[in-house]
Amino acid sequence: MRPRVLMMRLRRRLGVRMRSALAAGFVVAVASVLAGGVLLVTARGILVDNVNTAANDRINQVTAALTSGSGTQLESALRPAAPGRTVVQVLDAGGTVIGASAAITGIGPMSGLRPRAGQRQQETRHLEVGQDAPFKIFAVGVATSDGRRTVLVAESMDAVDDGTEAIIAALLVGLPVLALVVGVATFLFVGRTLRPVEAMRRQAATITATSLHTRLPRPPADDEIAALATTMNTMLDRIETASEAQRRFVADASHELRSPLATIHANADLLAGAGLDEGPARSVQRIHAESRRMARLVDDLLLLARVDDHGLRIRHDEVDLDDLVYLERERISVEHPHLRLEGAVEPVRVGGDPDQLQRVLRNLVDNAVRHAHESVTISLAVRDGFGEVVVGNDGPAIDAADRDRIFDRFVRLDDSRSRQGGGTGLGLPIARDIISAHRGTLTVDDRTDGAAMRVRIPL
Repeated sequence: MRPRVLMMRLRRRLGVRMRSALAAGFVVAVASVLAGGVLLVTARGILVDNVNTAANDRINQVTAALTSGSGTQLESALRPAAPGRTVVQVLDAGGTVIGASAAITGIGPMSGLRPRAGQRQQETRHLEVGQDAPFKIFAVGVATSDGRRTVLVAESMDAVDDGTEAIIAALLVGLPVLALVVGVATFLFVGRTLRPVEAMRRQAATITATSLHTRLPRPPADDEIAALATTMNTMLDRIETASEAQRRFVADASHELRSPLATIHANADLLAGAGLDEGPARSVQRIHAESRRMARLVDDLLLLARVDDHGLRIRHDEVDLDDLVYLERERISVEHPHLRLEGAVEPVRVGGDPDQLQRVLRNLVDNAVRHAHESVTISLAVRDGFGEVVVGNDGPAIDAADRDRIFDRFVRLDDSRSRQGGGTGLGLPIARDIISAHRGTLTVDDRTDGAAMRVRIPL
């Protein structure tokens, strides 16, 4: 898997808090490594300079003693200030040791360097003086009255190595701890900063088409989050205003359409009884059917407008669901005799509005008939304290991705836009609103052959 794809997947799975914490920890780790590297180089340079300075001081002391010819001064110069860390040898022109520190008495020359008088050379090597650390050896040629002498001063690099190891150990231990502390602190601080955003998200999740008056909480601080809340509330104001204007338009238009539709319907009835010829009579029948369809659409729009404005108000009477189911079964037998009716019906009584429940059954049955091939199922039973109505058909199944979408307004899954083959897309949304007002549920069954709607209303 490519790194870019992996990073994109991680960004989708990790939240803002975790991404910020990881980024802060990574930045601190990188900065600490760079700063630690600079510290290590600087500290090691200082320690090496100290070794060089100490060696130069000892070389100057031994050189001065050799030049003056004072044996006492030479003996003092050969005595180290830190036993085991600084050792000195004086060689004659033939390379024989004629003077040495006590730690290396009896040992041959500790270096093969032989610079001429006035010159200086250096090297680093291990010496057998009881230390694991190497020594930095400085060789200086000195001209004396007794001939040329070579001064060898060896300074232990133990302090340099110990200091370097201490800094590395501190970085190895401190760097992860520092990155972890910064990451955790960033996680907590970002979470505290995003707390108003989470409150806004929770509030926004509760806003629906019927609660557009709700507004997001605005944090007291005058920052970017407060500006976001203000912008979102301003957007909700515009949406609420537009939605109210749309609902008023739908309600007013529906009210205005009722009177002319009633007039058209009445006149169509008069013409139907006037004994017209076959051609005009068929036209009158079409006018009558279309006026009925338009009247139903207007009623649906008015109902939805009332639901959006004030919620659905229902009566609470005793309703025999089996009577309503039998009425629908009888209507289907008369209007669609070519369809086979299936399903058993049990006596069930619930509390609710009989007119609204009849409307639900009619919408569901009309939807089932519209897509049926040969049979329609209308059954009623009692299950787990609920009256359960199942309305289905042997038509095409409803895809899983569409089983919630079909309850949205003006949604039609069929491609047909003809008045005979397709509905308005309002029947199922109205049915779900009515069933929800009865504290029930309207769902789509999971089927691979045919389709079925299941209504559950508490007894």
